[in-house]
Amino acid sequence: MILRTMTLPELAEVLEWAASEGWNPGLDDAEAFFAADPGGFFVAEADGRLAAAISVVNHSDSFAFLGLYICRPEFRGKGIGFALWTHALEHAGPRTVGLDGVPDQQANYRRSGFALASETSRFEGPLPPVPNATLRPATDADLPALIARNSRANGYAMERFLSCWFRPTDNRRTVVLDAPDVPTGFATWRRCRHGIKIGPLLADGLEDATALLHGIAVEVPGEALIVDVPREMEALAAHCRAQGMNCAFSTARMYRGPAPVTGSGVHTVATLELG
Repeated sequence: MILRTMTLPELAEVLEWAASEGWNPGLDDAEAFFAADPGGFFVAEADGRLAAAISVVNHSDSFAFLGLYICRPEFRGKGIGFALWTHALEHAGPRTVGLDGVPDQQANYRRSGFALASETSRFEGPLPPVPNATLRPATDADLPALIARNSRANGYAMERFLSCWFRPTDNRRTVVLDAPDVPTGFATWRRCRHGIKIGPLLADGLEDATALLHGIAVEVPGEALIVDVPREMEALAAHCRAQGMNCAFSTARMYRGPAPVTGSGVHTVATLELG
Protein backbone atom coordinates (compact mmCIF):
# COMPACT_ATOMS: atom_id res chain seq x y z
CA MET A 1 0.00 0.00 0.00
CA ILE A 2 1.26 3.46 -0.95
CA LEU A 3 -0.14 6.63 0.66
CA ARG A 4 0.61 9.83 -1.24
CA THR A 5 -0.72 13.21 -2.36
CA MET A 6 -3.15 13.31 -5.24
CA THR A 7 -2.63 15.02 -8.60
CA LEU A 8 -5.23 17.26 -10.24
CA PRO A 9 -6.13 14.63 -12.89
CA GLU A 10 -6.55 12.10 -10.08
CA LEU A 11 -8.85 14.51 -8.25
CA ALA A 12 -11.02 14.64 -11.38
CA GLU A 13 -11.11 10.82 -11.29
CA VAL A 14 -12.02 10.78 -7.59
CA LEU A 15 -14.88 13.18 -8.26
CA GLU A 16 -16.18 10.61 -10.75
CA TRP A 17 -16.03 8.07 -7.91
CA ALA A 18 -18.08 10.52 -5.86
CA ALA A 19 -20.61 10.78 -8.68
CA SER A 20 -20.93 6.99 -8.79
CA GLU A 21 -21.59 7.03 -5.01
CA GLY A 22 -24.47 9.47 -5.57
CA TRP A 23 -22.65 12.52 -4.14
CA ASN A 24 -23.51 14.61 -7.23
CA PRO A 25 -20.38 16.80 -7.55
CA GLY A 26 -20.30 19.90 -9.72
CA LEU A 27 -19.12 19.79 -13.32
CA ASP A 28 -16.30 22.29 -12.68
CA ASP A 29 -15.32 21.39 -9.11
CA ALA A 30 -11.84 19.90 -9.54
CA GLU A 31 -9.75 23.01 -10.24
CA ALA A 32 -11.38 25.13 -7.53
CA PHE A 33 -11.07 22.32 -4.97
CA PHE A 34 -7.40 21.77 -5.85
CA ALA A 35 -6.63 25.50 -5.64
CA ALA A 36 -7.66 25.48 -1.98
CA ASP A 37 -4.61 23.39 -0.99
CA PRO A 38 -2.82 21.27 -3.63
CA GLY A 39 -1.06 19.35 -0.84
CA GLY A 40 -4.32 18.51 0.89
CA PHE A 41 -5.63 15.71 -1.35
CA PHE A 42 -4.49 12.13 -0.79
CA VAL A 43 -4.85 8.69 -2.34
CA ALA A 44 -4.00 5.14 -1.32
CA GLU A 45 -2.63 2.77 -3.94
CA ALA A 46 -3.06 -0.98 -3.58
CA ASP A 47 -2.28 -3.68 -6.13
CA GLY A 48 -1.11 -0.90 -8.47
CA ARG A 49 -4.52 0.80 -8.46
CA LEU A 50 -6.09 3.80 -6.73
CA ALA A 51 -7.99 2.28 -3.83
CA ALA A 52 -9.10 5.18 -1.62
CA ALA A 53 -9.11 8.96 -1.46
CA ILE A 54 -9.54 11.75 1.08
CA SER A 55 -8.97 15.48 1.39
CA VAL A 56 -7.78 17.44 4.41
CA VAL A 57 -7.58 20.96 3.05
CA ASN A 58 -5.71 23.55 5.13
CA HIS A 59 -7.77 26.69 4.58
CA SER A 60 -5.74 28.81 7.01
CA ASP A 61 -3.14 28.60 9.75
CA SER A 62 -5.87 27.61 12.22
CA PHE A 63 -8.50 25.67 10.25
CA ALA A 64 -8.72 22.65 7.93
CA PHE A 65 -11.63 20.70 6.46
CA LEU A 66 -11.90 16.98 5.76
CA GLY A 67 -13.92 15.55 2.88
CA LEU A 68 -14.00 13.30 -0.19
CA TYR A 69 -13.39 10.23 1.98
CA ILE A 70 -14.04 7.32 -0.38
CA CYS A 71 -12.78 3.76 -0.55
CA ARG A 72 -13.50 1.78 -3.69
CA PRO A 73 -15.89 -1.10 -2.94
CA GLU A 74 -13.43 -3.87 -3.79
CA PHE A 75 -10.87 -2.49 -1.29
CA ARG A 76 -13.19 -2.00 1.67
CA GLY A 77 -12.72 -3.91 4.91
CA LYS A 78 -8.93 -4.13 4.52
CA GLY A 79 -7.85 -1.16 6.65
CA ILE A 80 -6.83 0.89 3.61
CA GLY A 81 -9.32 3.69 4.15
CA PHE A 82 -8.45 4.14 7.81
CA ALA A 83 -4.72 4.13 7.08
CA LEU A 84 -5.29 6.92 4.56
CA TRP A 85 -7.53 8.79 7.03
CA THR A 86 -4.77 8.73 9.66
CA HIS A 87 -2.12 9.75 7.14
CA ALA A 88 -4.16 12.66 5.76
CA LEU A 89 -5.05 14.10 9.17
CA GLU A 90 -1.35 14.61 9.85
CA HIS A 91 -1.44 17.28 7.13
CA ALA A 92 -3.67 19.47 9.33
CA GLY A 93 -1.14 19.62 12.16
CA PRO A 94 -2.57 21.47 15.18
CA ARG A 95 -5.40 23.09 13.21
CA THR A 96 -9.06 22.63 14.06
CA VAL A 97 -10.49 20.18 11.50
CA GLY A 98 -14.14 20.24 10.40
CA LEU A 99 -16.16 17.68 8.48
CA ASP A 100 -19.71 17.06 7.25
CA GLY A 101 -20.28 13.33 7.69
CA VAL A 102 -23.17 10.92 7.51
CA PRO A 103 -24.80 10.68 10.96
CA ASP A 104 -24.35 6.91 11.32
CA GLN A 105 -20.55 7.36 11.21
CA GLN A 106 -20.47 9.76 14.17
CA ALA A 107 -19.15 7.11 16.56
CA ASN A 108 -16.20 6.45 14.26
CA TYR A 109 -15.48 10.16 13.93
CA ARG A 110 -15.60 10.58 17.69
CA ARG A 111 -12.91 7.93 18.06
CA SER A 112 -10.69 10.21 15.97
CA GLY A 113 -11.35 13.16 18.27
CA PHE A 114 -14.29 14.81 16.47
CA ALA A 115 -17.23 16.27 18.42
CA LEU A 116 -20.73 17.03 17.10
CA ALA A 117 -21.41 20.76 16.71
CA SER A 118 -24.39 21.03 14.35
CA GLU A 119 -26.30 19.42 11.50
CA THR A 120 -26.73 20.33 7.85
CA SER A 121 -29.90 19.49 5.91
CA ARG A 122 -29.95 19.26 2.13
CA PHE A 123 -33.06 20.70 0.47
CA GLU A 124 -33.75 19.91 -3.15
CA GLY A 125 -36.42 20.85 -5.66
CA PRO A 126 -37.58 23.55 -8.07
CA LEU A 127 -38.37 27.06 -6.84
CA PRO A 128 -40.63 29.66 -8.46
CA PRO A 129 -38.49 32.09 -10.48
CA VAL A 130 -38.79 35.68 -9.24
CA PRO A 131 -36.86 38.29 -11.25
CA ASN A 132 -34.92 40.83 -9.17
CA ALA A 133 -33.47 43.95 -10.79
CA THR A 134 -30.82 44.30 -8.06
CA LEU A 135 -29.27 40.87 -8.75
CA ARG A 136 -26.07 41.07 -10.81
CA PRO A 137 -22.99 38.93 -11.55
CA ALA A 138 -20.11 39.27 -9.11
CA THR A 139 -16.98 40.96 -10.47
CA ASP A 140 -13.32 40.65 -9.52
CA ALA A 141 -13.70 43.92 -7.59
CA ASP A 142 -16.32 42.25 -5.37
CA LEU A 143 -14.18 39.27 -4.38
CA PRO A 144 -12.24 40.65 -1.38
CA ALA A 145 -15.47 41.80 0.31
CA LEU A 146 -17.28 38.53 -0.46
CA ILE A 147 -14.41 36.44 0.89
CA ALA A 148 -14.20 38.55 4.06
CA ARG A 149 -17.94 38.30 4.58
CA ASN A 150 -17.85 34.54 4.18
CA SER A 151 -15.07 34.33 6.78
CA ARG A 152 -17.15 36.28 9.31
CA ALA A 153 -20.20 34.09 8.70
CA ASN A 154 -18.36 30.75 8.93
CA GLY A 155 -15.93 31.72 11.66
CA TYR A 156 -13.03 30.53 9.49
CA ALA A 157 -11.27 31.75 6.36
CA MET A 158 -11.25 29.96 2.97
CA GLU A 159 -9.42 32.57 0.89
CA ARG A 160 -7.60 30.35 -1.63
CA PHE A 161 -10.67 28.25 -2.32
CA LEU A 162 -13.13 31.12 -2.61
CA SER A 163 -10.78 33.21 -4.78
CA CYS A 164 -11.28 30.51 -7.40
CA TRP A 165 -14.83 29.47 -6.47
CA PHE A 166 -16.26 32.97 -6.90
CA ARG A 167 -14.86 33.40 -10.43
CA PRO A 168 -17.23 32.32 -13.22
CA THR A 169 -16.81 29.18 -15.32
CA ASP A 170 -19.04 27.58 -17.92
CA ASN A 171 -20.96 25.87 -15.10
CA ARG A 172 -20.56 28.12 -12.06
CA ARG A 173 -21.65 31.69 -11.30
CA THR A 174 -21.67 33.99 -8.29
CA VAL A 175 -24.38 36.64 -8.06
CA VAL A 176 -24.65 39.67 -5.79
CA LEU A 177 -27.76 41.35 -4.40
CA ASP A 178 -26.93 45.02 -4.80
CA ALA A 179 -27.91 47.88 -2.48
CA PRO A 180 -27.05 51.60 -2.42
CA ASP A 181 -24.18 51.23 0.06
CA VAL A 182 -23.01 47.59 0.21
CA PRO A 183 -24.47 44.36 -1.19
CA THR A 184 -27.02 42.73 1.11
CA GLY A 185 -26.17 39.22 0.00
CA PHE A 186 -24.53 36.94 -2.52
CA ALA A 187 -24.64 33.31 -3.62
CA THR A 188 -22.75 30.90 -5.86
CA TRP A 189 -24.60 28.40 -8.00
CA ARG A 190 -23.02 25.55 -9.95
CA ARG A 191 -24.31 22.98 -12.39
CA CYS A 192 -23.95 19.41 -11.11
CA ARG A 193 -24.58 15.96 -12.54
CA HIS A 194 -28.13 16.50 -11.36
CA GLY A 195 -29.57 19.94 -10.72
CA ILE A 196 -28.00 23.18 -9.50
CA LYS A 197 -26.25 23.40 -6.14
CA ILE A 198 -26.26 26.77 -4.40
CA GLY A 199 -23.47 27.50 -1.94
CA PRO A 200 -22.35 29.48 -0.23
CA LEU A 201 -25.32 31.77 0.19
CA LEU A 202 -24.96 34.73 2.57
CA ALA A 203 -27.51 37.44 3.23
CA ASP A 204 -28.39 40.06 5.82
CA GLY A 205 -31.78 38.43 6.46
CA LEU A 206 -34.35 35.94 5.23
CA GLU A 207 -35.90 38.30 2.66
CA ASP A 208 -32.54 38.82 0.95
CA ALA A 209 -31.71 35.10 1.16
CA THR A 210 -34.96 34.10 -0.55
CA ALA A 211 -34.49 36.84 -3.16
CA LEU A 212 -31.18 35.19 -4.05
CA LEU A 213 -32.72 31.70 -4.23
CA HIS A 214 -35.66 32.74 -6.39
CA GLY A 215 -33.46 35.03 -8.50
CA ILE A 216 -31.14 32.12 -9.29
CA ALA A 217 -34.21 30.12 -10.33
CA VAL A 218 -34.68 32.73 -13.08
CA GLU A 219 -31.16 32.06 -14.37
CA VAL A 220 -31.61 28.26 -14.50
CA PRO A 221 -35.28 27.78 -15.45
CA GLY A 222 -36.80 24.38 -14.78
CA GLU A 223 -33.79 23.06 -12.84
CA ALA A 224 -33.94 21.48 -9.40
CA LEU A 225 -32.10 23.66 -6.89
CA ILE A 226 -30.05 22.13 -4.07
CA VAL A 227 -28.99 23.99 -0.94
CA ASP A 228 -27.26 22.76 2.24
CA VAL A 229 -28.77 24.56 5.23
CA PRO A 230 -27.19 24.53 8.72
CA ARG A 231 -29.49 23.64 11.61
CA GLU A 232 -29.25 27.17 12.99
CA MET A 233 -30.84 28.64 9.83
CA GLU A 234 -34.36 27.59 10.86
CA ALA A 235 -36.19 30.33 8.96
CA LEU A 236 -34.47 29.48 5.68
CA ALA A 237 -35.18 25.77 6.17
CA ALA A 238 -38.85 26.59 6.83
CA HIS A 239 -38.99 28.63 3.61
CA CYS A 240 -37.51 25.74 1.62
CA ARG A 241 -40.12 23.36 3.03
CA ALA A 242 -42.94 25.82 2.37
CA GLN A 243 -41.85 26.07 -1.26
CA GLY A 244 -42.07 22.30 -1.65
CA MET A 245 -38.38 21.46 -1.55
CA ASN A 246 -37.60 18.00 -0.15
CA CYS A 247 -35.12 17.39 2.65
CA ALA A 248 -33.03 14.74 0.89
CA PHE A 249 -30.69 13.91 3.80
CA SER A 250 -28.70 15.46 6.63
CA THR A 251 -25.05 15.42 7.66
CA ALA A 252 -23.35 15.87 11.00
CA ARG A 253 -21.05 18.92 11.27
CA MET A 254 -18.22 17.87 13.57
CA TYR A 255 -14.91 19.41 14.65
CA ARG A 256 -11.66 18.12 16.03
CA GLY A 257 -10.53 21.09 18.08
CA PRO A 258 -12.36 24.30 19.03
CA ALA A 259 -15.48 24.88 16.94
CA PRO A 260 -15.51 28.17 15.00
CA VAL A 261 -17.84 30.95 16.17
CA THR A 262 -20.27 31.75 13.35
CA GLY A 263 -21.48 35.25 12.51
CA SER A 264 -24.90 36.80 12.13
CA GLY A 265 -27.24 36.81 9.16
CA VAL A 266 -28.32 33.92 6.94
CA HIS A 267 -25.66 31.59 5.58
CA THR A 268 -25.40 28.16 4.00
CA VAL A 269 -22.60 25.69 3.31
CA ALA A 270 -20.38 26.18 0.24
CA THR A 271 -19.74 22.46 -0.30
CA LEU A 272 -19.92 19.41 1.96
CA GLU A 273 -16.42 18.50 0.74
CA LEU A 274 -14.57 21.73 1.62
CA GLY A 275 -16.81 23.45 4.16
